[in-house]
Amino acid sequence: MNHYGVIMAGGGGTRFWPLSRQKTPKQLLNLSGKDLMINEAVERMATVIGKSNIFIVTADLQAPAMITATHGKVFPMNILAEPAARNTAACIGYAAMEIYRKYGDGVMIITPADHYIENVPALTEIFKTAILTAEEQDKFVTIGLKPTFPSTGFGYIKYDATVSDAVKPVIEFKEKPDEETAKKYIESGRYAWNSGMFIWKASFILKKLKEYVPDIYADLKKIGDAMNTPSEQEVLNDVYPNIRKISIDYAVMEPSAAKGDVLVIPGDCGWNDVGSWDMMDVLHTPNEDGNILLGDVIAIDSKDSVIYSSGKTVTAVDVEGLVIVETQDAIMVCKKDRAQNVKKIVDALNEAGRKELL
Repeated sequence: MNHYGVIMAGGGGTRFWPLSRQKTPKQLLNLSGKDLMINEAVERMATVIGKSNIFIVTADLQAPAMITATHGKVFPMNILAEPAARNTAACIGYAAMEIYRKYGDGVMIITPADHYIENVPALTEIFKTAILTAEEQDKFVTIGLKPTFPSTGFGYIKYDATVSDAVKPVIEFKEKPDEETAKKYIESGRYAWNSGMFIWKASFILKKLKEYVPDIYADLKKIGDAMNTPSEQEVLNDVYPNIRKISIDYAVMEPSAAKGDVLVIPGDCGWNDVGSWDMMDVLHTPNEDGNILLGDVIAIDSKDSVIYSSGKTVTAVDVEGLVIVETQDAIMVCKKDRAQNVKKIVDALNEAGRKELL
């Protein structure tokens, strides 16, 4: 059976503003100092999928930069440009339809573009197990990650821990909990973090989209019927922006779990969702004062801060627990423990019509 990799790379990365912008979001940045996040994701996928079978789904606005960034790594024709952001059910359904109609059925591995994986060999082994499982069974397979702390920012997967196999039945998906609930989840030993990584046959996800969200499937089918015809792009541009917005979790995974159609492989691969500036210590080792200083930065008597310079000299004296970011056209300062709220700045700029800063 054919194997395909699909990397979802259409997000805006707004919590990494002002470095992350609409045309060059987080996945197109080199935050680790090693390579662009998208290229790191491609290399991880390439441990189990031939590069000719790796696809990237991105926003139409980002597609030119994505083609340039992945030159020599991903075929330009395998970079699928969404005319509008319609959440993950549409994104994954579009990729499945593209693969099924143009290349034939096969197992898809679907991952986000912007995660950090410390132990790539461990993830590779999980992928191999998941591929074999998806080949043998008409089930959805997801990867659960061993919780390392009672996170309130991640969704959770409850699974049958009495099953001794590496692949376990999913009982239900849980939304982001409060801290007390998260502690109970971890103490029970029956929960994993929801990684947003999925493995299944292209035909199976299309079948279940038709069953659970027939309106979305009908739109995807219109796009699929136009594939390999002169009107393909026109139909995509006409239909896709009107697809209903809903996540793959709500659309398919939750109802499928209730029917016993979802399996999870709990694993530990040093995963982290590097979602905002306060998470930079995942990618960089803080100095003796707990600071992460990137670029031309001088920090005196300062502690536990993230300071980033893209060009200008940034100096700080006697500050603690701050994020300071300088780019060519903007400076952003916030409390480190409020870094998630950087998105509010993007929202405010958008409302003010400051498109040049987005």
